[in-house]
Amino acid sequence: MTSSSTPAPAPSGAPQPSGPLRRLTARERHEAHRVASPLELFFDLCFVVAIAQAGAQLVHAVAEGHAGEGILSYAMVFFAIWWAWMNFSWFASAYDNDDALYRVVTLVQIAGVLVLAAGVSKAFVQHDFLLVWLGYIIMRLAMAAQWLRAARSATDAERTMAVRYAGGVLLCMVGWFGLVLLPEPARPWVFLVMVVAELCVPLYAERCHETTWHPHHIAERYGLFTIIVLGETIAAATVAVKSGVDEHDAMGELLPIAAGGLLIVFSAWWIYFVVPIHGHLRSSRRAFVWGYGHYLVFASAAAIGAGLEVAVEQAVGKAHISALSAAAAVTLPTALYMLTVWALHSRHFKVGIAQQLVLPGTALLVICCTFLGDWAVLAAGLVSSASVAIGVTLTARTRGRQREADATAAAG
Repeated sequence: MTSSSTPAPAPSGAPQPSGPLRRLTARERHEAHRVASPLELFFDLCFVVAIAQAGAQLVHAVAEGHAGEGILSYAMVFFAIWWAWMNFSWFASAYDNDDALYRVVTLVQIAGVLVLAAGVSKAFVQHDFLLVWLGYIIMRLAMAAQWLRAARSATDAERTMAVRYAGGVLLCMVGWFGLVLLPEPARPWVFLVMVVAELCVPLYAERCHETTWHPHHIAERYGLFTIIVLGETIAAATVAVKSGVDEHDAMGELLPIAAGGLLIVFSAWWIYFVVPIHGHLRSSRRAFVWGYGHYLVFASAAAIGAGLEVAVEQAVGKAHISALSAAAAVTLPTALYMLTVWALHSRHFKVGIAQQLVLPGTALLVICCTFLGDWAVLAAGLVSSASVAIGVTLTARTRGRQREADATAAAG
């Protein structure tokens, strides 16, 4: 909550108080006109550089027949990217005062993600996580500094929360050094232990006081990042198709993949934004589950693009895998995306069993498309777009019946 002696920072995009340095005090949870700032948008775009690198390395691993190893490395690297992004986003929703020091520290975090991006290739190919760890350390030191700065201007309970956050960030930062120090067989276990530790930091820190994150702002931030990740998916797939056409003159083989991939991404966008999720984020418990669950949303959305690249490489003979494996590289992340979005978003707004079954049923059919050979991606795209049409139709009918019932009640 905001100190009584210091006015809350003006909403993002509104004129800010004069002076390069201001107290870092909490913003109001129900502040009007709270929107993403230009700095936050810049932050997101720079994070996509790291996501693109992770996706590119996943393509190479799957295309070379090392899917299991590639998926594990992808999951580890993507967690570091997503967790640093998420921590900043929730902190900024509660404390962004947009002064000079806040901007500088945020730019340091951006520098950290670029260092992490530079180390993605070594992490995948050589299992050398040193650069990834260094980039993560830069981001997390900056985040700890932000929390300590917030603690200086906070009330007692809020100060305790901020110090817990800073301490948890610093302790976990040391724990991640195990990925560099310990032998390779132990690293997946280090990863699992540290993931649990990282996820527990917010739960422990906010036991005494909750941050004043803004529901509409958080929903917008997640939505914008989803758009950026889906945009990166389209960009990666487009480059792959263009290269395939230019180098192999394989338009006939690539056209079904291009069309199906486009339908999948269009459907993914529609499915995510069909409901106004900010109204569901009414408590920290719901918000934690929703926010944590987006690891799978973002990771699967980016993996769809990687899968489309794999499908293109297999179609032109560059990938050393079967058509079934190439199709699975697209259909499995697509199905995971749909199930996760349904679990986090759609199920809270669906009425009746028919509406509830649309996305789970679609995910199952998309998985079945895996076995359709060269037409698997196109079939998955058609199934995905059909699910959107069915969902829109069912929703319209439900609303129509509700309006008729309301009119009848009013007339009576």
